[in-house]
Amino acid sequence: MNIVFRVDSSTEIGVGHLMRCLTLAGEFQNKNHKVTFICRELQGNIINLIRHKVISLLVNSDFWSDDLYLGLLGATQEQDAEQVIKVMPKNTDLLIVDNYALDEMWHKKLRQYTDKIIVIDDLANKKFDCDILLNQNLGSQVESYKGKVPNNCELLLGCDYALLRPEFKKLRERALEKRKNTKKIKNILISMGGSDIKNTTYDILQQLDSNFNVVVVLGRASPHNSMIENYVKNKNIEVIINADNMAELMLEADLSIGASGSTNWERLCLGLPSLVFTVAENQIKFARILDGLGLIRLIGHAGESGVTNVVRDSILSIDDLSAWSERCFNSCSYDGASKVVKIITNKSALLT
Repeated sequence: MNIVFRVDSSTEIGVGHLMRCLTLAGEFQNKNHKVTFICRELQGNIINLIRHKVISLLVNSDFWSDDLYLGLLGATQEQDAEQVIKVMPKNTDLLIVDNYALDEMWHKKLRQYTDKIIVIDDLANKKFDCDILLNQNLGSQVESYKGKVPNNCELLLGCDYALLRPEFKKLRERALEKRKNTKKIKNILISMGGSDIKNTTYDILQQLDSNFNVVVVLGRASPHNSMIENYVKNKNIEVIINADNMAELMLEADLSIGASGSTNWERLCLGLPSLVFTVAENQIKFARILDGLGLIRLIGHAGESGVTNVVRDSILSIDDLSAWSERCFNSCSYDGASKVVKIITNKSALLT
């Protein structure tokens, strides 16, 4: 199949959408399918990390919208659809869309240019015209999409379909052994996402005891990198910009402090106890579900006054790392991407 992904990354959008699409693209490539990405050149994008064919869309600097997600798209849906139609391969079999701004209006415009459409969603807040819809979040339900997708749309819902990169699956057995014997927090990993606009990382560092070994992961697009790097001089803190070994870093850590989002599934896969901040309103619902199940400890929303002051107390109150890790291991599938590719491939063959 010839497969096209329409997905963006930026300082404001973050990198999670693109990273999970890259995971899915890797699985397709392993099955000898041809992959193309169409991405808009938004500020702080990580298009350079894509190792597949990439077609870039220019940003309309004059565009503005008071709609949150359209504003992040950098164009109207009509403009975006027209631009995609002009550049997408003529023989596209499958179009995979991971963008909160695009709904059934956009999908309908692209229908005649692809055989099938797949939507990756988290919000269930609009109508979609697609053949398969994937929502990997724990607690996502069929009822949420009633009347929002065609009757013949197949729904892939829940963390059994979490799009985890293969390196996490590879290290899972080692993590299982390591966590059994981890009783005390020595190594802490801090990762507030690709941009950390509100500089929550700096606030967290103020709360940590100097006895911990701390690794801080920052995105190249983060506006506060220089400040963090200056702060950690002569401290037992390592700063890594654009880490390409997150699975290894999570394996080495005893505790993670970081942003909610797709990376929740990575931490759960490796049984890593986590203190979590939400960084976007749409993350709050599912973060609360994970917190209620004892899989993460939700600290609060990044940027809220006084939120980071509870980090130290939260660390001190952790009493059983092994039990926490065991809950994490039991909660998350580590083979979601291959399951999704198998279902998509089978459905595409049936519908051809």
